[in-house]
Amino acid sequence: MKVILTAINAKYIHSNLAVYCLRAYAKPYREEITIAEYTINQQTDDILMDLYKQKPDLLCFSCYIWNIEYVESILREIKKLFPALPVWLGGPEVSYDAQDVLKRFPQVTGVIKGEGEETFLELMDYYHGKKDDLSQIDGITWRSGETITDNPWRPVMDLSKVPFVYDHMEDFQHKIIYYESSRGCPFSCSYCLSSIDKCLRFRDLSLVKKELQFFIDHKVPQVKFVDRTFNCNRTHAMAIWRYLKEHDNGVTNFHFEVAADLLNEEELQLISDMRPGLIQLEIGVQSTNPETIREIHRTMDFKKVAGIVKKINEGHNIHQHLDLIAGLPYEDLQSFASSFNDVYKVRPEQLQLGFLKVLKGSHMEKKKHEYGLVYKDTPPYEVLYTKWLPYEDMMTLKSIENMVEIYYNSGQFANTMEYLEHEFSSPFHMYQCLGNFYEEKGYHKMNHSRIASYEILEEFICRYAGNESLPLYRELLTYDLYLRENIKNRPSFSGEYTVNKDELYDLYDNILPKNRELSAYANKNLRKMSHIEKFQFDVAGDGSRKETLLLFDYQKRDPLNRQAYVVRIWR
Repeated sequence: MKVILTAINAKYIHSNLAVYCLRAYAKPYREEITIAEYTINQQTDDILMDLYKQKPDLLCFSCYIWNIEYVESILREIKKLFPALPVWLGGPEVSYDAQDVLKRFPQVTGVIKGEGEETFLELMDYYHGKKDDLSQIDGITWRSGETITDNPWRPVMDLSKVPFVYDHMEDFQHKIIYYESSRGCPFSCSYCLSSIDKCLRFRDLSLVKKELQFFIDHKVPQVKFVDRTFNCNRTHAMAIWRYLKEHDNGVTNFHFEVAADLLNEEELQLISDMRPGLIQLEIGVQSTNPETIREIHRTMDFKKVAGIVKKINEGHNIHQHLDLIAGLPYEDLQSFASSFNDVYKVRPEQLQLGFLKVLKGSHMEKKKHEYGLVYKDTPPYEVLYTKWLPYEDMMTLKSIENMVEIYYNSGQFANTMEYLEHEFSSPFHMYQCLGNFYEEKGYHKMNHSRIASYEILEEFICRYAGNESLPLYRELLTYDLYLRENIKNRPSFSGEYTVNKDELYDLYDNILPKNRELSAYANKNLRKMSHIEKFQFDVAGDGSRKETLLLFDYQKRDPLNRQAYVVRIWR
């Protein structure tokens, strides 16, 4: 029997942990099961042709908000090619309205609801004649002729019984590795489907350590834990973090989603001693409006979160990614601006401005009329407006989101943007004005090179900064530019190269060799991997008017922000 588990991912570098878990758990049938992974960037015709060539006897799709439209498009056509082919769907996008899915798509045989490992194994038993009837399988909604039957949901399983899926690493070359050490969540956030299932379970730590060692031994670039709140069990989290610290291979990065206000001094001390880049933390703030936090059933003390994020920042060894959600109840534009400024003030490496997705089955969906919550009918069901936030304000936030991605999250303009804040009433106001500037000039309709983004920012600065400060801003832009790349073609705002050939020869032949700390840079092989620039301001210090000569070392980059190591030759 030829069984295909189909995953359509958002990007090529992603993999679908769910389908690999299904195949691994259905061990008696593993040789019959093929995993077919595609991306939403591929033509549906190409996916359809590839599936046709494989001639499946049973076809299954993993369904999420980012791929459901692609799955539905394929469903409409696949039965024309295979009229008798059983087709099953699974995943969060079909689990909570399974009967409606089957009514909409007569091509679909059934839906696996919720966790799928045990259900899929029993489904395989059925198709191999080991079960007489689909009514014997919990966790499915299925079709028999014109009749749709909704079987009971299956009780959640012991997570330690799910086999490890990464025994063949060649299947995951150049892809992010996803791993789960727990399922479920202790919190009840109204916008999240994890709030429906209260059963929080942890994988046995002996298994976790063994599996993490496998990743470490294979020097996997990144492992992303999919645990909803990794540190909700302190003993579990500490054991894993200690293991990673003690077995660090100097290469692998581990990503965790955490509740920052749950971190205690012992945990903070442990992670403060880790190699820079060993772990990174994603922290969901969502809003700092207390009324909003209460209404969405979230537990968070932002004052405590801010203090912890700042403390972690001091170690300069952990990348922190903080999230906000636009469109939550009781949050208007002014309130969201306050949330934005609160989070921006703690200086995470990335600030993700996201927009509410109204998921089927969530508590947020049930309250949509009360909130005046209007959202798109098509996936990912993103909010259009609420009774607090009209569509005009939502468009403003979309513009700000784009500016934050370019000028903050890229990390390419860090020093310039920090100094530029002083020209505006708040960071939110700065990005709002920048977004308006892009639209006024029509820049929002174009794709820009990195150099063009610098030039646009310089044009923006010329409008809002005084003439006397423009020389400093242009040097800050040049400094930020060389922190990331040893460019040869300088943008116009940088002017001519500031160090002439005679000065450069004198530095390499006479000055650097005589300085114990700088002598290595006189080596001819290292010269190509460095850049020397003269500034009229101390851009790497306090910005005072003081001529400074800096060397940018591109071999020694900061593991968190990828900036070159900067050596001050003189000031």
